[in-house]
Amino acid sequence: MKWLLRKVTNGLAQISQYLVAFGPFGIFAIALLDSALVPMPGGPDAVMILLSTARPAWMPLYAVAGTVGSVIGCMILYFISQRAGGRALKRFSAAKQARVKEVIDRYDVLSVLVASILPPPFPFKLFVVTAGVFRLNLLRFVIAVAVGRMFRFLLEGYLAVRFGERAKDLLAQYYPAIGITLAVLIVLFFIGRNMLKNRDQRSEVRGQ
Repeated sequence: MKWLLRKVTNGLAQISQYLVAFGPFGIFAIALLDSALVPMPGGPDAVMILLSTARPAWMPLYAVAGTVGSVIGCMILYFISQRAGGRALKRFSAAKQARVKEVIDRYDVLSVLVASILPPPFPFKLFVVTAGVFRLNLLRFVIAVAVGRMFRFLLEGYLAVRFGERAKDLLAQYYPAIGITLAVLIVLFFIGRNMLKNRDQRSEVRGQ
């Protein structure tokens, strides 16, 4: 079994290396496959850094291509999960399913936005699968994934252009803190907005 897994991993690594040569089309394909539950070694993040380091002027194009590929891949996984229903969640532990379901019930697609920003090993695919199973609004789901992934790819691309090969080490060291801080700020912003909205509604009721 181990030899088969190793063979598959090596095969995916060769495919990833082949696709890198196609620049923006390559990162588009890798992001799509990786988001659609075909784990590509290194994933689109490593490819984003590699391509942006080699050709800095094209960094925004790589970010857009990676974002579009990721969004399409997530939509594929969303529709597969929607069709499969509860069966799509069986590969995840019951505890993880319960935690993610609770977060999505509370924060809706905001949870998908935050999950799309956070780095591995955060279980982003579990959020996508859960969103499909429980039929979150597709348009808002797509917007959340697009915004989160675009931020992530642009940050990776900027660091690659600014620091070259050191970007990978810098991301490994600082991105978890950056991602978590940004996620907390997003959550606080929406909580504050909802509190103000509820306060205004109560004021309108008292004024009537």
